[in-house]
Amino acid sequence: MTQAPAASQAARRRHDREIVALAVPAFGALVAEPLFVMADSAIIGHLGTAQLAGLGVASALLTTAVSIFVFLAYATTAAVARRVGAGDQQAAIRQGMDGIWLALLLGAAVIAIVVPAAPSLVELFGASDTAEPYAITYLRISALGIPAMLVVLAATGVLRGLQDTKTPLYVAIAGFIANAALNVVLVYGAGLGIAGSAWGTVIAQCGMAAVYLAVVVRGARKHGASLRPDASGIRACAQAGVPLLVRTLSLRGILMIATAVAARLGDADIAAHQIILSLWSLLAFALDSIAIAGQAIIGRYLGANDAQGARDACRRMVEWGIAVGIALGLLVIITRPLFLPLFTSDSVVKDTALPALVVVALSQPICGIVFVLDGVLMGAGDGPYLAWAMLVTLAVFTPAALLVPALGGGLTALWGAMTLMMAVRMLTLWQRSRSGRWIVTGATR
Repeated sequence: MTQAPAASQAARRRHDREIVALAVPAFGALVAEPLFVMADSAIIGHLGTAQLAGLGVASALLTTAVSIFVFLAYATTAAVARRVGAGDQQAAIRQGMDGIWLALLLGAAVIAIVVPAAPSLVELFGASDTAEPYAITYLRISALGIPAMLVVLAATGVLRGLQDTKTPLYVAIAGFIANAALNVVLVYGAGLGIAGSAWGTVIAQCGMAAVYLAVVVRGARKHGASLRPDASGIRACAQAGVPLLVRTLSLRGILMIATAVAARLGDADIAAHQIILSLWSLLAFALDSIAIAGQAIIGRYLGANDAQGARDACRRMVEWGIAVGIALGLLVIITRPLFLPLFTSDSVVKDTALPALVVVALSQPICGIVFVLDGVLMGAGDGPYLAWAMLVTLAVFTPAALLVPALGGGLTALWGAMTLMMAVRMLTLWQRSRSGRWIVTGATR
């Protein structure tokens, strides 16, 4: 009678150790990435308002261009982890190389589009006449670093699949330090202005990509994996990434619709919305770190033909997601009077944001479940279902959000619609996890 509970507790402790070992470094790496833009903003901000405005437009375009290819990390993590679970390190690294080659091809294509189209893209985003030349300069130069940025995504996926989230943390920290130092030297020391900031970012990203490639190449040589591009492998990576691309684009659409609706509500509402969205994104990093651990752990269990281990790990990670979500929600409730003054002194904006922050706080346990199950299904390679579920979510959210101004609702109602969106995601993901259809064992799905 006592052996079963003891064995169950031992299994939970084992899962806890795995989750913490992968999630904590992953969280650090996730937080380090946005610091690139923050460092650039702090340095460029001292050059003038027009330069800072130009950076804002260009960085928004670059972030969008790179973020839609985040499947390079997600799909690669799942595929590599499966082969690690199957005990085939050579095939795991070979799979990772296919993802890296795909990243280079996509990066070259993005450069070919962005560099000549930079003026039109900047104009489309509504840059002012004074900010436009700075935005074009920054965008054209920074676009040269996009292949390196995508290689970083793919190589990060390789290392996560190999159950290594510490190396991405170290590389991200080193990259941030190098980026900040290069920006100072090139912007002020060399007098290159905003162009110096762009070149600093390009050099830092290329340096990060070089470090990742060195790590992967060393692993390939150790296990006898080929480094040459394989057309069929690259094509398979692209096919696996298409559903995740649909998922990502749908999510980006939801966030853009929410921002557009907030803008229609008034200046105070859009200002408060941007503050809340920044906080929501920060909270997402904490939850996404558990999801990243889930991708690596679930892929490994399925690759090892351990269906029960995958189920148990999924259950434990959901418990983690709920617990962390509750803790984050309480933190938001407690700190919201202290948090808002950091961003604004406008009492109207504060009053608009306060009740909406309560909604955000109450939704965090739901977000915890969503992020974890999203990671579990990604780790299982269940991309087609994730794409379908996100399209359903987009279809539900869009009319709900558009009705907010029509019915006279404010920002709190809009974030109620955002909570509805997360609830729909939770229901679709929960249904899939309970069905067990995501559990497909073996080195490949």
